[in-house]
Amino acid sequence: MADKKITILYVDDEENNLFSFKAAFRLKYQIYTAISGDEAFKILNEKPVHIIITDQRMPGMTGVEFLEKVIPIFPDPIRLLLTGYADMGAVVDAVNKGKIFHYLSKPWNEEELDITITRAYDAYLEKLKLKEENEKLGTSNDQLEFLLRQKLLS
Repeated sequence: MADKKITILYVDDEENNLFSFKAAFRLKYQIYTAISGDEAFKILNEKPVHIIITDQRMPGMTGVEFLEKVIPIFPDPIRLLLTGYADMGAVVDAVNKGKIFHYLSKPWNEEELDITITRAYDAYLEKLKLKEENEKLGTSNDQLEFLLRQKLLS
């Protein structure tokens, strides 16, 4: 996966934020942008995404509500929340309900956001590795159970 770019979905209701995010990171990452939660779901259904970054304050669906809806359908992407407001309630909800990896305030600092994306991708790879190891363990467990049954029956 070293040759593939990290894929990011950035969700924000302000078009200029979408443009500036894409302008800042398009050379380093594969970027998809969505102006709403509904548009973001269309992208998630069509494209594999490693990291989801969403604004908190959006009409129709907050960032936390969006992330809550994402988790059961797309549990693998690492979730980050951006907000321009010092809204501690939103941050608490994001951690508890949206199960976010990290919270950043707007306007974002490009270097800080870049470092956070790298850390989030490392967490994504770790999560994938753990998932694979659990699947292997489950297969080994099934095989052992089968052998034990065979032994008990003979």
